[in-house]
Amino acid sequence: MNTPEILFEDGEALVINKPAGLPVDRPRKGGPCLDDHLEALKLGFQRPPVPVHRLDTDTSGCLLLARNPKALKRFNLAFQDRLPTKVYLGIVAGVPKQEEGRIELALSKISSAEKGWRMIPAKKGKPAFSNWSVRDVQNGAALVEFRPETGRTHQLRVHAASGIGIPLLGDPVYGSGKGAPRTMLHASSLVVPRPINGGTDKPDIVASAPLPSDFAALGFSNG
Repeated sequence: MNTPEILFEDGEALVINKPAGLPVDRPRKGGPCLDDHLEALKLGFQRPPVPVHRLDTDTSGCLLLARNPKALKRFNLAFQDRLPTKVYLGIVAGVPKQEEGRIELALSKISSAEKGWRMIPAKKGKPAFSNWSVRDVQNGAALVEFRPETGRTHQLRVHAASGIGIPLLGDPVYGSGKGAPRTMLHASSLVVPRPINGGTDKPDIVASAPLPSDFAALGFSNG
């Protein structure tokens, strides 16, 4: 796999367009992951960059990397304080009855020997909030824009399935897994305000990732 496309670059940050199918962390069973590309992403720096947050293996799009330890600490705090603005695009396997909405569903992790682990809505779980709106409808499926306010594991996948009531196309855990070769979720844009936490007075980090070809193949566009 080629080195991921760079969407934003300065002295303390990179934003890459993570391809669908590339894990951020090395799978337990081994195989390719983002680590394999970090040496190529040094771009003249002594240290390889470090991912600040995570995207699911299937999820494509904007991923922030820190280029030094001080920047990593500041960016981690920024994500903890919910300062970044994140926009995702997902294709749901049906057409929502409403055009837009806000989902407030707390999430908790469960696991079983048969099904492995997954996230479920739970009153005593961690708070999770997502805003959403329908952008387009094609052939009985809808392109939905998600603006999450929190960053819980599998948040948008569960919020689509249990909040909107329609799972993401291709999702094998929270949906049928049918209709697409992967869970159709794309991190479309990322904005990280600066300065943050006493950091450098640089322009905000602003990046956007083009709509993937498998979204376009289903008739959707950025327009």
